[in-house]
Amino acid sequence: MPPAPHRLRLDGEALCHNWRALDRMSGTAATGAAVKADGYGLGAVEVARRLAAVGCRDFFVSTWAEAAALAPLCLPVAVLHGVREEDMDIALSGIAKPVLNTAGQIARWRQAGGGVCDVMVDTGMNRLGVAPEEVGAGLLDGLALDTLHSHLACADEPESAHNERQRAAFSSLRGRTTARRMSLANSAGTALGEPYHFDLVRPGLALYGGEPCSAFAGRLRQVAALEAQVLQRRRVGAGETVGYNAKWTAPAGTAVAIINIGYADGYFRAFSNCGHAWFRDAQLQVVGRVSMDLVALSAATIPSLQEGDWVVLDFEIPIASRVSRISQYELLTSLGARLQRRWNI
Repeated sequence: MPPAPHRLRLDGEALCHNWRALDRMSGTAATGAAVKADGYGLGAVEVARRLAAVGCRDFFVSTWAEAAALAPLCLPVAVLHGVREEDMDIALSGIAKPVLNTAGQIARWRQAGGGVCDVMVDTGMNRLGVAPEEVGAGLLDGLALDTLHSHLACADEPESAHNERQRAAFSSLRGRTTARRMSLANSAGTALGEPYHFDLVRPGLALYGGEPCSAFAGRLRQVAALEAQVLQRRRVGAGETVGYNAKWTAPAGTAVAIINIGYADGYFRAFSNCGHAWFRDAQLQVVGRVSMDLVALSAATIPSLQEGDWVVLDFEIPIASRVSRISQYELLTSLGARLQRRWNI
């Protein structure tokens, strides 16, 4: 197959820098890595391979299919969504350990003679997990329990009183189970400080260059650069429009470059008339509506930009989120399968 006309250029050095920065922030706690959703859209196998090489020893996915994709690497993986009845065969194969979330999952694991597992406790997120009262009543007794988890609902809001309530509820479980470790903090939770670190932190977004809160400003590097090839350079006359629904009108005769990318690749309609790209050191503005496979850029001041050239979309995650008003998580995890992924190391 010929090379794709759109690609992600991925910086392995930046990824490892970000993990090391988080590891320093976490103090004496171990620093894991959330590689669910195919490594937040960048490719879980390649992400995990690089992070394992710099010392990461805990990896987290959502489903058993995601765990199976990582199995050839022989890494310590935990499946956050636990075990359904349909998952039991693969779960018992030992490729990963489940993070059990309900009394039913715990019973299923016990009855099958399952081995080492983790458990999620709900301390106020009201999403997944058993209640602290169930833990106190002995629900986990007899499990080969490695790590007790919980998850912060408002870690990206450092002033939220919800954070301290959840931390205190989780801390009250210390010593009440046989768990070897306790884990509460995601990326933003790591920035809340030592009381939130416990024994293990589970960063995700920040690994990939996202900034879940202001504490990360200037500490992290962008991992993914989004690039697309010019399909056509054309001239648009004064008063003519570009794209669906005629959302941009040329104020004067101007050159427009059409590039091979669109919302099917994760470059969303929200960037219409407000996104930017770069050709060498020159900036180009998105003009008109982003469509499924194509984007138009104003190229009036860049006569050297021609068919076949590559441009770099302005896709630094925190900035792109502010411009588009789409969450950083959605921007990353929506990067399309059509994009060719190229790692520098």
